[in-house]
Amino acid sequence: MQKSKVYVFIFDGYSDWEPPYAMAEISKSDRYQLLTVAADKKAIRSVGGLTIIPDLSLNELDLSDAAMIILPGGTAWEEKQYREIIPLLEDYIKEEGKIAAICSATTLLADMGVLDTIKHTSNAKFYLQHYVPSYHGGINYSDDPAVTDKNFITATGTAPVEFAREIFKVLSLMDEAKIEEWFQLFKNGVWEKAGESV
Repeated sequence: MQKSKVYVFIFDGYSDWEPPYAMAEISKSDRYQLLTVAADKKAIRSVGGLTIIPDLSLNELDLSDAAMIILPGGTAWEEKQYREIIPLLEDYIKEEGKIAAICSATTLLADMGVLDTIKHTSNAKFYLQHYVPSYHGGINYSDDPAVTDKNFITATGTAPVEFAREIFKVLSLMDEAKIEEWFQLFKNGVWEKAGESV
């Protein structure tokens, strides 16, 4: 059985601590294939110093089999870089594709006008207003660390575990009980099995 693809867009200086909780569990899945995508296939270096060879370049990306696109944060979004991804995302959104954006990647969705009509979060409301003067979604802003509405997940940069939990729910990666066990372990250090604390 062919696996659906989950794509993670990476770039020089991307915030490497934000998507890995989700990436690790998706990579272990029998249902999904995790692939990294970048503007081109040159090696990129994360803000934490990881050097990564992307699996695909943007011009090789075929979203017809995509289950989700994950957008990690990084100052590149605040600097309005990688705008070439916008037409791809717009087409994907028209097909009701699922997008998960954390930290400054939420500014990209704000630039696209997506956040004006959905419940969402980010690093702060004033943060979005500062980096995206055209942002008019304040009435829909939530202070929750991660929010899912329609086909979009947004999260603050301090909530990679909550971000992953929302991704797992949207992808139905595990049943709800397993997701909660996973969350309690990685967020609170509580290991529970068969309803008992260990």
